[in-house]
Amino acid sequence: MFTEKSFDVFAVEGLDERMAAIRQEIQPTFQQLDEVFQQVLEPLLGEELFIHIAQHRRRTTYPPENTWSALSRQKRGYKMEPHFQLGIWPDYVFMWLSCIDQPKNEKAIAQALLDHQELFEHLSPNFVLSGDHTKPKVEELSPERTEKLLIRFRDVKKGEFQIGRIIKKEDPMWKKPEAAQEFMVETYKQLVPIYQLANQASFAQVEN
Repeated sequence: MFTEKSFDVFAVEGLDERMAAIRQEIQPTFQQLDEVFQQVLEPLLGEELFIHIAQHRRRTTYPPENTWSALSRQKRGYKMEPHFQLGIWPDYVFMWLSCIDQPKNEKAIAQALLDHQELFEHLSPNFVLSGDHTKPKVEELSPERTEKLLIRFRDVKKGEFQIGRIIKKEDPMWKKPEAAQEFMVETYKQLVPIYQLANQASFAQVEN
């Protein structure tokens, strides 16, 4: 499970040094937790999911400000479709359903979610939103913010849509790893209907 050492990684200076710390302190936790999520989600979805752990290979100078992993239907790559993400910023860990970096058929995905906003009403009140995966800012979930973000995701080329929950660095939940894991699992389980609709919309567009 994530610990204080996990968050301290982002204080390490230098690209090589921080990447070494990420590989040692964070990536084994990603692998362990994603295997748990995989076992929970695959039967619910009726499909195989593949684990992807960000390696930050394109970076040559600056160390990563955050790091993440993904669960996706795709064996090679994950950003082309809606996918589940588990990641960490210096101040919190996040569990997202992510539509980022201009996924295929993003307009169809966005419109399907706009047409079925009742799905968001069933989420716990502590769910949050993000419209930019490169920045740590999150917004509280509300019908107005959700609609605004989905319209931007549909109409603006660089628009993104992420929904999920976070656990802040100082949250006492970290002292109870089993509770933290259950909170994460429950987060993804709540996101399953939205994930399914988003991927159905993307797949239907391909069929057409």
